[in-house]
Amino acid sequence: MPDGVELHARAWMPTDIDEKPAPVLLEYLPYRLDDWTSVRDTERHPFYAAHGYVSVRVDIRGTGSSQGHFADEYSQDELDDGEEVIRWLTSQPWSTGKLGMFGISWGGFNSLQLAERGVPGLDAIVTVCSTDDRYDNDVHYIGGAMLGIDMAAWAGTMHAFASRPPRPEVVGPDWKQIWADRLQKQQPLGPLWMGHQERDDYWKRGSACENYPGIKAAVLAVGGWADPYHDTIFRLLENLESPRKAILGPWSHQYPDRGLAPGPGIDFLGETLRWWDRWLKDEDTGVENDPDLRVWINDSEPPATYYENRRGHWAAVSQWRQGPEPAVYPLTELADASAAGRVQLASPLATGQDAGRFFPFGNPTDLPPDQRAEDGRSRCVDLEVDHTGLAFLGSPKVRLRVRSSGRRGHIIVRLCDIAPDGSSTLITRGVLNLMKRHGMDRADEMQPGQWEDVTIALVSGGYRVAPGHRLRVAISDQYWPWVWPHGEKSLIEIDANASVLELPLYEYDDDTAVEFAPARRARSLPIGKPETSAEADASDRIVQYDVATGETLLSVDPDYGGSRIYPDGLVFMEDTRENYRIREGDPTSASAESVWTLSLQNEQAVGQAEQPWRAEIHTRQLVTADAQEYRIQNWVTAVAQEGQGEPETLAEHHFDTRVPRTSA
Repeated sequence: MPDGVELHARAWMPTDIDEKPAPVLLEYLPYRLDDWTSVRDTERHPFYAAHGYVSVRVDIRGTGSSQGHFADEYSQDELDDGEEVIRWLTSQPWSTGKLGMFGISWGGFNSLQLAERGVPGLDAIVTVCSTDDRYDNDVHYIGGAMLGIDMAAWAGTMHAFASRPPRPEVVGPDWKQIWADRLQKQQPLGPLWMGHQERDDYWKRGSACENYPGIKAAVLAVGGWADPYHDTIFRLLENLESPRKAILGPWSHQYPDRGLAPGPGIDFLGETLRWWDRWLKDEDTGVENDPDLRVWINDSEPPATYYENRRGHWAAVSQWRQGPEPAVYPLTELADASAAGRVQLASPLATGQDAGRFFPFGNPTDLPPDQRAEDGRSRCVDLEVDHTGLAFLGSPKVRLRVRSSGRRGHIIVRLCDIAPDGSSTLITRGVLNLMKRHGMDRADEMQPGQWEDVTIALVSGGYRVAPGHRLRVAISDQYWPWVWPHGEKSLIEIDANASVLELPLYEYDDDTAVEFAPARRARSLPIGKPETSAEADASDRIVQYDVATGETLLSVDPDYGGSRIYPDGLVFMEDTRENYRIREGDPTSASAESVWTLSLQNEQAVGQAEQPWRAEIHTRQLVTADAQEYRIQNWVTAVAQEGQGEPETLAEHHFDTRVPRTSA
């Protein structure tokens, strides 16, 4: 880099690279190319190299075995470094000067961000499960409400991840000093994110939606209905002027060729190869003639926390700009006839315990279970579905006339598919922090007793409700732990006579059907599983209710990959737990805890490592709040050992930060 910092990279080269320069593909992440993403990396980078590309994986500054210090996600340093990486790669003698960027989640984010910067040489991107809006479509806020489940959990996770050491096999005998310096300068991210509760300049930086015209690269956007970021696909289709296409499947937060639930998967690598060959090699692959959107339409099926494959079918939308005109359904039946059209919301604080995981990864307990218990904690109205069924595609909206006894509150709307047996399958949902009803960049208190019209935009969906089923609109004012409750509980009243559901109905026929080839990928890096690992005996998701105290505990193992043994001798052990507590009647009792134990050890002296080594990291984050402020506490302990030497504590830090509650 221009300041002398060196970034750690690995490149897979075509075998004829000495005779024939090639276009370059780049994946740019903070997740450690030498171990944590190495399995996933080997499934795609060698494939691209075998098809005539230099495929490069780079660790972001201050992560993995790259030098420097990690400050924040999508920091100015990260994006400036990304520009320099692209400049360096496109200027090498083995490069044709044309480059594409790809990635899922973080790598999809910074692919969009660097494309929005208009970096010379960046001609095409494939962005998977990513977002163009860092404020309202990431892990921090939803509908202007603070995410209890992932604002806290992801901050805790990144504190643990960023605390990992560089690999001695790469950086050599100074690894402990480099690690100690990294730990000394590290700061938890939770206080930073919670300190920006409105959509201010902090969130606008790095949000590609701030400058769609700046994106000149050809964009292939890929996402899944079980992933929280898929609204981005529709915004990119509607707003980009550069070449853009999209594929939206049933998938979770995963590449759609990895065989992880829910399926069915597709030949994702083949689809991306068509994209790269067109825009980086100028080959006629026909991608311009693809429909704007190839989309999986989910069909009605019983609720489950895991589907190996969703029922449904592929369809095509040849041109997408604004989507279909919505049908309007009155919600007058929310209220009893005797209530003059008025209905009150007073949901239990533990409403939301059956929301499922914010980031489904294909694990057995990720998806929302039967919603009947949640429906019982909400105000509901059922809409009849005729003998032909009902299908929609896009973002539903619920428009409500509301008033509140207090100055703060939330509205949560769920759309559910009700089968004849009464089971309730969640289709989609939306959240509005009433403080943000006039804009996400503002904080406007409600005026007690004053009626106002508000709009709750639900997350987009593609779904067909079967004949004989009903469509349920369920409304609550609590949704813990997805939504952190306000410090005071207000009584919200709805005027059902002035409230409607707007549903973007979708008519399709067999002529729009599309097909994909079966998934393929390069051979994965062979890894083993340790015989004993702490996470093996833990349940993925537990809900407990203490009748005496009124406390509900949701305890989750996020299972990001688990413990592994790598071919180079590294033994990586991972144990983590997230705990979310709330006590009925007291919104200030909410707490979110993230606990991590990580250990890395290699009994072999390989590469630049002069002797066997071991590193152990313990982190804990606890977030609590009263009516005025959040309190974020972080603990980290890091211990290093070389050879037969004594373990050495390199860091033992405690951070205790308080952040005022401005609107969330």
